[in-house]
Amino acid sequence: MELILVRHPQPDIAPGLCYGGSDIPAAPDALAAGHACLAPQLARGLARGHRLYSSPLRRCTALASLLGDFKPDARLAEMHFGAWELRPWSGIAHEEVDAWAADLLDYRPGGGETVREVAARVQSFLDELQHNAIVVCHAGTMRLMAAIAAGEPLQQAAAKPNHIKYCEILRLSWPAKSV
Repeated sequence: MELILVRHPQPDIAPGLCYGGSDIPAAPDALAAGHACLAPQLARGLARGHRLYSSPLRRCTALASLLGDFKPDARLAEMHFGAWELRPWSGIAHEEVDAWAADLLDYRPGGGETVREVAARVQSFLDELQHNAIVVCHAGTMRLMAAIAAGEPLQQAAAKPNHIKYCEILRLSWPAKSV
């Protein structure tokens, strides 16, 4: 199956804030530009019957609704950072960030979700997938899906810096092809 992952447009939030699972809308101009760029690239998949899914967060559903009929799925939401949500990254105690870095898979940043928990819900979505799909979601969930599809250890995926740009497309084969 073909799995096309699309990162949401830039959110309408000040730079430097932790916003993971917060329901922040897409910036209106970023949404318009993202749709104009992505619609032609995704049209072929949609015409071939790819089903469209989205994280339930507004920065994703706004784009998905412009692309076509979609099904929101909570398992595609970004990691929730608990008490860190909507705080400046610079205002989060270094000790807390260091504790997360020391235990990337099982630490609960701000008392929120662990990477392992997010990976389990993403895995559940992938396990139920029975058809080609386009998924509008987040950099964190995209990185985890790519790692799962590649058979990469979660620790390795969690340690990688995010290089996925807003409105970037990542194509995967699911289930992963054996070599």
